[in-house]
Amino acid sequence: MFDISALDLARIQFAFTVSFHIIFPAFSIGLASYLAVLEGLWLWKKEDRYMEVFNYWKTIFAVGFGMGVVSGVVMAYQFGTNWSVFSDKAGPVIGPLMGYEVLSAFFLEAGFLGIMLFGQKRVGPKLHFTATLMVAAGTLFSAFWILSVNSWMQTPAGHAMNAQGQFIPDDWIAVIFNPSFPYRLVHMVLAAYLTTAFVVGAVGAYHLLKDKANAHARLMFSMAMWMAAVVTPLQILAGDQHGLNTLEHQPAKIAAIEGHYENVTGAPLILFGIPDNEKAEVLYSISVPKLGSLILTHSWDGELQGLESFPKEDWPNTFLIFWTFRIMVGIGFIMLAIGVWSLLRRYQGELYEDRWLARAVTLAGPSGFVAVLCGWITTEAGRQPWTIYGLLRTSESASPLVAAEVGTTLLAFIAVYFTLFGVGVYYMLRLMAKTPEKTPETMETLKRAVGMVSASSNIDESRT
Repeated sequence: MFDISALDLARIQFAFTVSFHIIFPAFSIGLASYLAVLEGLWLWKKEDRYMEVFNYWKTIFAVGFGMGVVSGVVMAYQFGTNWSVFSDKAGPVIGPLMGYEVLSAFFLEAGFLGIMLFGQKRVGPKLHFTATLMVAAGTLFSAFWILSVNSWMQTPAGHAMNAQGQFIPDDWIAVIFNPSFPYRLVHMVLAAYLTTAFVVGAVGAYHLLKDKANAHARLMFSMAMWMAAVVTPLQILAGDQHGLNTLEHQPAKIAAIEGHYENVTGAPLILFGIPDNEKAEVLYSISVPKLGSLILTHSWDGELQGLESFPKEDWPNTFLIFWTFRIMVGIGFIMLAIGVWSLLRRYQGELYEDRWLARAVTLAGPSGFVAVLCGWITTEAGRQPWTIYGLLRTSESASPLVAAEVGTTLLAFIAVYFTLFGVGVYYMLRLMAKTPEKTPETMETLKRAVGMVSASSNIDESRT
């Protein structure tokens, strides 16, 4: 009815499922490390408030972890249903990497998650802390392998081609540690930490606005603001290095992000505008002279390639990634401003009394998720029209399906995702709205929270 091809529907479906999925790992990676820090501080300082905050957040972690596993399984199945040609050609490389993620990350998380959630009164405190560390390490291992797979698709290396036209590993070290992987791993992990910090900070700020004497809310708020103040500058630096790496290996993506259609020396930094690929110009642009070259080449007169240097059929969706990149960067500077603001109020001894700061942090609670989504859209849409950059086109990667088949599954995913994950997110928000107190967590509450984890574990075992 809408004259949409099966290829476009398959891309929409994958974009929809991966967008739902990425918000949960981004949260669970940061929250698992936060739980490990809380328990470590409790062992060190012997203050009950650390363990009470730990118990407050571990239930929320269990729900988020479960939804991340379930959404990840659904996303992985699409490689076989909608992208079978890609799976056939790239399977010898990406298949083992994704298998390593299951073996090293998921099994580590699943093996120690039960001890972390239920074993506090059944094992010693050091063993329980070890279990928490293992769960945190598992989330980082998962990020390691998934980012390695995706980075190889961005900057393929260490492979050869066999007689069947498949990509096969020639050097596993070069495959895993491909040129963009270190930069993207650091950028994603820091993004996960900042995402979690602003959620934790928002919850703490929300409860401080109701009762500024709440010791648990103070602890959450203080730790989150330290993270914002320290990690945001590191993330901006990591983003700059990632951008320089992208300029080296994917110059067309950078040209689209910056809105440069012509090769230019002393390129301006275009702050705002409307990129038009048909006219090959940015309409109504507002720019700063030469600043683009300074940022990307570290020289006022550095030369940057424009999209005119590449075949037009290889241009990405310039309008989309031009704006998602700017939203991501804008959120980063808002986070930096909040971090600096918190440092000033902390120095003045009024961190918990500044209600405007608390309101700002509460409003900024979801900002990390928006930034992560915009970052992934910039990365993935900027890689188009390739699934494996420069080697395999998206149009050559899809399964031989008709539009009606893909459209039907897309509609089913939309209905199921908004229902199931909507309920899950609502439950997490209800948990966050509860005032953190000294009341111990009940076993019944934890069992309800991890019910989804148990179900998703069975699904993942069957997949393995």
